[in-house]
Amino acid sequence: MSINQFLIERFKIEKNKFDRSGIYAYTSRTMAYNSNKIEGSTLTEEQTASLFDNGTLPKSEDYYKAKDVEEMNGHFLMFNKMLDTLENDLSQEIMKSFHYELKSGVFEDRTKGYAIGEYKKRANMIGLYETTLPQNVPDEMEKLLNWYKNQNISLEILAEFHAKYETIHPFQDGNGRTGRMILFRECLKNDIVPVIIRDINRNKYIEAMTDYRKNNNIKSLTFLFIEEQKFYSEKCKYFMQ
Repeated sequence: MSINQFLIERFKIEKNKFDRSGIYAYTSRTMAYNSNKIEGSTLTEEQTASLFDNGTLPKSEDYYKAKDVEEMNGHFLMFNKMLDTLENDLSQEIMKSFHYELKSGVFEDRTKGYAIGEYKKRANMIGLYETTLPQNVPDEMEKLLNWYKNQNISLEILAEFHAKYETIHPFQDGNGRTGRMILFRECLKNDIVPVIIRDINRNKYIEAMTDYRKNNNIKSLTFLFIEEQKFYSEKCKYFMQ
């Protein structure tokens, strides 16, 4: 049995049983912690695990930011949505549903008038880089998916898809997290060892994305994905024993 066959089988069984001790729980918590941490979340791995396992947070001398907690819960829901839609081909509707699960419970985003589960209504930037204007997002996303559907899927193609997606930046906020969930999903579907970008590699990740935007070079991102595959596959082997 391949790692991916094992993962798909165990994810579904453990999710349905609300099992908090296996590979499903490890993966959902690990993705949620690291993906949110990359975006500035203040929650620790232990706090993330407590929130996932029993819906509570341990006592702390510091205040918890409501948005961090809301987005962490949203990420858990997004992971479940990813599993529920795994048999379907990737579509704009699926990507929007990921964003909805991630963001629908975030009070701050709703009060700011951000589009939830829909493409952005306001122009936004990645640091100094301009992204696709809101009125052009639907067409650019359609072009991206049409390009993707005509590829022989490999890790390098997934790296290029991820970089293109993030360059479009289709949502008002949450593009990195939805993009990394799509990446994990498409690895899983295409029998490619999944990639989870860890916060420890945040700088490598940002530099690789910058390299793509400046030089159209996907090699740095692909190499990072290979590094992350090795880490995650070792964790999977532990649960496969």
